[in-house]
Amino acid sequence: MKVAVMTDSTAYISADLRKKHNIHMVPLSVVFDDHSYQEEIDITTEAFYQKIKRADALPKTSQPSIGYITDKLEELAKEYDAVISIHLSSGISGTYQAVSSAGEMVEGIEVYTYDSEISCMAQGFYVLEAADMVKANEKPKEIIERLDEMKSTIRAYFMVDDLNNLQRGGRLNGAQAIIGSLLQVKPILHFVDKVIVPFEKIRTRKKAIKRIKEMYEADADAKGPIKIAFIHGNCEGAAEELKNDFLKKYPDSEAVISYFGPVIGTHLGEGAIGATWYKK
Repeated sequence: MKVAVMTDSTAYISADLRKKHNIHMVPLSVVFDDHSYQEEIDITTEAFYQKIKRADALPKTSQPSIGYITDKLEELAKEYDAVISIHLSSGISGTYQAVSSAGEMVEGIEVYTYDSEISCMAQGFYVLEAADMVKANEKPKEIIERLDEMKSTIRAYFMVDDLNNLQRGGRLNGAQAIIGSLLQVKPILHFVDKVIVPFEKIRTRKKAIKRIKEMYEADADAKGPIKIAFIHGNCEGAAEELKNDFLKKYPDSEAVISYFGPVIGTHLGEGAIGATWYKK
């Protein structure tokens, strides 16, 4: 059985890495006024953060259409028998359901749609694991079982500089956003039951980053080597500093830098930073 791996753009796996691992991608979009940009295709992350600074209002975000997804699956069906398709949380986007629906309409390929229940490089970790397993000739059932195993251990926490974007985009409870802005809280957020919720409310950015650092170091101490990604919203220097400090202390672990691209960056805003990790 020949198996493909597909994801959406919010995994933020670079084009080079997608090519290296033969990962297929369907893009989500950001819409400024009446102009739509497919992230990772029509607009770079750098250009997005420059554009949003000049915008009068937040852009809107949109999932790929079922028609677009159907065309992609029909293209894959010419070469593959099955596809493992891993997507951002169904609690914040309809992409997973759209792929599931498209998969039922396309003949000639088995579509295994997987809800990561999260996003960004946490989602990317699932995708890269699936790609490695495909190279090892593992069957779809075994790949899904491994992804479920990862889901029980993967962790992700992030901090935003300003809660307004999340509140305006409907991705966080409005009352929580108002309280955060009044107290100048820098909340640590995470996913629970597929949606974004506060984990802890911390008064300063420095203390919030320190708290996230305490959590991944505790896991590295207790569980041994971990694979970790430091994710940033146009503040790469801060992520690099965390990565370098981590590898000095845990040289047997693996660490990478990733980013909050246009769609997720619309909701988190510039300056957001986070980490996601799991046991290697």
